[in-house]
Amino acid sequence: MDFQPILNDIEPSEEEEHKVHDLSLKLIEIINHDAQEEGIDAEAVLLGSVAKNTWISTGDKEDLDIDIFIKFPLTTSLDDLKNQGLELAKKCIKTMNGAYEERYASHPYLTGDIEGYPVDFVPCYDIKDSSELKSAVDRTLLHTQYILTNLKPSQAQEVRLLKRFMKMVGTYGSEFKVGGFSGYLCELLVIHYGSFLDVLKGAFHQWKPGYQIDLMNYSTAHLFKDPLVVVDPTDGNRNVSAALTLQKMAEFRVAAGNFLKNPKKSYFYPKKIQYNREALRDKFKKRKTHLVMLAFPTPNIPADALHPQIQKTEKSLVKILENDDFKVMGSDYWSDENKRGLILLELDTWHLIPFKKHSGPTAWDHENSERFHDKHPESWIEGDQWVTLIPRQYPDAESLIQGTLTPGGIKNLRVGKHLKKKILEKYNLVDVLDLLVARDVDEDILKFLHFYLHKNELLIRD
Repeated sequence: MDFQPILNDIEPSEEEEHKVHDLSLKLIEIINHDAQEEGIDAEAVLLGSVAKNTWISTGDKEDLDIDIFIKFPLTTSLDDLKNQGLELAKKCIKTMNGAYEERYASHPYLTGDIEGYPVDFVPCYDIKDSSELKSAVDRTLLHTQYILTNLKPSQAQEVRLLKRFMKMVGTYGSEFKVGGFSGYLCELLVIHYGSFLDVLKGAFHQWKPGYQIDLMNYSTAHLFKDPLVVVDPTDGNRNVSAALTLQKMAEFRVAAGNFLKNPKKSYFYPKKIQYNREALRDKFKKRKTHLVMLAFPTPNIPADALHPQIQKTEKSLVKILENDDFKVMGSDYWSDENKRGLILLELDTWHLIPFKKHSGPTAWDHENSERFHDKHPESWIEGDQWVTLIPRQYPDAESLIQGTLTPGGIKNLRVGKHLKKKILEKYNLVDVLDLLVARDVDEDILKFLHFYLHKNELLIRD
C-alpha cells in the first residue's frame, strides 16, 4: 500500500513547520528574557512531539501541542518552581495576547491558545537522568532526548502513520478516559519494530497479555503486571505502557489484524458514523433489556480526576445491583467534562419476586440453629443448612438505585467525595427508551449510545 497520499494529508507542510517552530522560538525567547530580567534561574525549552518532529497536522487542534517546558535547577524549592514558572508563563501569554487556563498534572501548568495554536507551559526540574526525578513531568526532558537520539529521521513518518491509525481506530491517548497508547509509546514501538507496518505485525502476531519490550535490556520487565510492558529506556523502573488498558491493547491488535488482512486508506480518516434516535431506539428495544441512565452534574475538577471518579461509581453501582440479584448485562459512562455526567446501566432483570432465600447456620451448630429458628420460625433445612425466605428491601432496580443515592445509602457506594456531593444534590434516572422519544436529545449523548451498541465500529473499515 502506498502511504504517501496519507502522509501528504497528515504531515505538516514546510510553511506550517516554520510557523510552529518560529512561534515556539519566540515564546522561548520571551520567557528566557523575562527570567533574566527578573533574576530567575530558569530556562525555557521546546519538548514533546514538535521538538521530536512526530506531530501530526490535519487542521485539528487536538493533533498538536506545543510543549514549552521551563527548567529550574534541582536546588529550586517546589514552591518557587511552581510560582515562578507559572508567572513566567502568564507573562509570556500576556505578551503574545493569548488566553490560558491553569491545569494540574503532578503540579500546576498552563495551557494556552496563542495565534491559534494550543501551547502548554510546564515548569519542571532540569534533570540529567531518572535518579534526579522530582516529578513525573521531569521525564519529558529525558524522553525527548532519547527519541531525538534513537529515532531515525525516516521513522518520523512511521510514527505519524501509527499515531493517526491509532487515533482513527480509537486506541490513541493515554489519558484515563481513553486508556490507550501515548505518543511516546508509539515512538518507542517504531524504534523497536522499525516501521508502522512492522508494529502492526508485531501486535497481531506476538502480543498477548504480559508481552514485554525492553529496548535497553534493563531486565526489569518482570516487575510489572500490566497488559503490555514497555520498559522506559530512560528509567528501568517505569513501564511506559502502564496506562494502556487490556481492552485498548486488544482492540489495537484486532484493528491491526483487520488492516493487515485488508489494508485500506479509510483506516487513516474519520469514519462516517450514521445514527438517529429511531434506529437507536429500535435496536435497544430488540435487546429486550431495561436501560436506564443516571444523570448528574459534575464537580469542577480536572478531567483526569473526574473520569476515574465516574468510572469507579459506575462499577460500584453495578456491584450493588448484582449483589442484590439484579443482573447487569452492560454499563458505561460519559461526561462532557464540564457540567454533565451519565452512567448507563443495562439490566436483564428490573423486577424481582418479593422474597429472597437467606442462609443460616448448619444443623450441627446447635446454639446458632436455635437462635436462627426462633427468629425465622418458618425456616427449613436444605442439605445440612438452615434456610428461610426474607422480604426484599428493594423489589426493583430503580428503588435500589434511589435507595443507594441517599445520604444514608451512599456510604455503600464507592464514589469520590467531589462527585458524591454533586449526586446527593441532584440526579435524574432516565429511561433510555423514553429519552429516545424526546425531540431534544443531545447529539453527544446519541453518539455515546451509538458507540455503546457498536463497540467495534472503528476497528474495521469496509
